[in-house]
Amino acid sequence: MTTTPGRPTPRTRLIATDLDGTLLCAGGTVSARTAAALAAAEAAGIQVVFVTGRPPRWMQQVSPHVGGHGVAICSNGGAIVDVRRGELLETFPLTAENALAVITALRAKLPGTAFAFEYPGGFAREPGYEVRMWGSDESHPVGPAEELLGPGGEVRDLFKLLAKHPDLDPDKLLSEARKAAGHLAEITRSSPIPLLEISAPGVTKASTLARWCAGHGIDSGEVVAFGDMPNDLEMLAWAGRAYAVANAHPEVLAAVATHTVSNEQDGVATVLETLLGGTGDAQA
Repeated sequence: MTTTPGRPTPRTRLIATDLDGTLLCAGGTVSARTAAALAAAEAAGIQVVFVTGRPPRWMQQVSPHVGGHGVAICSNGGAIVDVRRGELLETFPLTAENALAVITALRAKLPGTAFAFEYPGGFAREPGYEVRMWGSDESHPVGPAEELLGPGGEVRDLFKLLAKHPDLDPDKLLSEARKAAGHLAEITRSSPIPLLEISAPGVTKASTLARWCAGHGIDSGEVVAFGDMPNDLEMLAWAGRAYAVANAHPEVLAAVATHTVSNEQDGVATVLETLLGGTGDAQA
């Protein structure tokens, strides 16, 4: 954010932080130091909103650390969720018809790509989409995309579409996918493997965070955001102040001027302690 000389920096009213690779330690845990910093920010009247690529079904693990509002933005902006109640407050879905159009374009450009689907009913996938993630052992629909998404199919109004390739470099996969289908949907990535996350056109972490903030009378200049991967870039550009953790993707480190230490070193907590008048050093 650029400030006009002589004008004070707007006060911080909201912290927007990514989870995996940014706020959370290895194994998806919240350290004692980070938990204390989040609680202190809330006590100081600063709203803390988790803005994550995780689907709503993955949020119970961090439920104790959601602020007093209990709300998180999930699926890269595809859903606003009351985590404590397990309630969807608002969704911005990728329709089944649009998802099939994206799938058709990606299959033509990137043969071997397999697809999976996060939607209000849970998780579904094609047979070729291998799953090794939390919750994947639970019963879920498996079948061709055309069956799951077609007329009479049980998958409708996706939080996000997932596209996995067996061997392409993840950044190359993202670049090629955007060329093929970027006009049909928002395509990004947050995983170290060749896995894409696809949302409805115009739906990003930034768009849904901006909507949430507007509803609470919060200006972008009053927001401090944290992230580590390409799916965070729009949010980091929108926020008044943005920090990339030291372990962030090279594109994020290049795009964001201010860095903090890594997630394993409590980078978010380090900045929050400084904002709240503690002794933490906000710069890496």
